[in-house]
Amino acid sequence: MKENILDVLMYLFEHYMDGDNSDFPEQDSLRTELVEAGFTHTEVDKAFDWLDGLATQKAEGNMKLTGASRSIRVFNSQEIKKINIECRGFLLFLDQIGVLDPTNRELVIDRVMALESDDIDLRDLKWITLMVLFNQPGQEAAFAWIEDQVFEEFMPTAH
Repeated sequence: MKENILDVLMYLFEHYMDGDNSDFPEQDSLRTELVEAGFTHTEVDKAFDWLDGLATQKAEGNMKLTGASRSIRVFNSQEIKKINIECRGFLLFLDQIGVLDPTNRELVIDRVMALESDDIDLRDLKWITLMVLFNQPGQEAAFAWIEDQVFEEFMPTAH
């Protein structure tokens, strides 16, 4: 199994985030479960650090951005290197249709940049966006929309 931080995060999301938070195990038992599921201690620790970074950004709440409806996000050279053109286009699309506001867009970009992987694809970006929106109050409609985008890949289509 190719383990990376995003695999650990997706495992956590699929097993715990769509249920009742009262069933959420303590961090130590969760770490043990993840290792038993085949993830390395290093990747598990990095995934928890990633989640802590998301929680910190949310708790600080000082990154409230507003912008003109016709403004465009300009990516720096490090972001361009990590976020391919397809993913940047998708972020722009999400911004234009109102799924991401400027603050949540920056949170998504921040969480992408926090991953060690250099090969973020559209599927990964959708998962990251889903995880960010899940943690944002008042974003239920945006979360539902991106959730449909994530899981429609796995749905069989009838011809």
